[in-house]
Amino acid sequence: MGKLNGKVALITGGSSGIGFATAKLFVAEGAKVVITGRNQDNLNKAVDALGAANSIGVASDAADPASAEKAVAAAVDTFGGLDIVFANAGIAGNTPLGGTEPALFKNIVDINISGVFFTVQAALSHLRAGGSVILNGSVLAKAGSPGYAAYAASKGAVTSMARVLVSELAPRGIRVNTVVPGATRTPIWGDTASPSFNQLEEYLKRGIPLNRLGEPEELANTVLFLASDDSSYVNGAEISVDGGAGSSPMGAPVFLQR
Repeated sequence: MGKLNGKVALITGGSSGIGFATAKLFVAEGAKVVITGRNQDNLNKAVDALGAANSIGVASDAADPASAEKAVAAAVDTFGGLDIVFANAGIAGNTPLGGTEPALFKNIVDINISGVFFTVQAALSHLRAGGSVILNGSVLAKAGSPGYAAYAASKGAVTSMARVLVSELAPRGIRVNTVVPGATRTPIWGDTASPSFNQLEEYLKRGIPLNRLGEPEELANTVLFLASDDSSYVNGAEISVDGGAGSSPMGAPVFLQR
């Protein structure tokens, strides 16, 4: 018997990377899933892989509140309700001080902060008691990585937002938690099969105590825990899935291999 039998989940940014890995795991555990993304072709491929009986794809702009309403309506119309929201959609971008266009900064903030809030707001009246909301943060919220002011600020805002949502949704028996990924092998880095990615990976590994990047499936396992009754008394948690990069940076190979 699956951990999510009879549950309906909305996963934003669900056509690739962490979102798609989570959708696959949710379906395997008995859930019906609604995934969103900007590219309809990618959504169609994802739904084919997940199974049309178990999933639907909704083309959506994460920065547009109307898109969130459309995705939630699709979940309710197709599967009869909503139990889980994984607000996963987000974008990165290089925004160095002194060389950043306002439009890029605003776009990152709109998708990564406003998009998360309005996704949860759209789901609010349809989420059943005992439901679970999972937000996607980032280790970069606290890392101070040069050139990532907008992204870091937006992910810091997500973790702060989660604390407020906990207090607002707890009276309905709905839990809110945050998963905090570190460097993970996903398309956000570009082509993960390219030589340039191999070079990037070697560089990133030096700052991770486990000396490797995470896999999307490892993030998905954590999201499953937070979505299921296994975490029925976990509320307001921030679970880092980063190989120790956030908690113990001095344990990384760059400091130990001298």
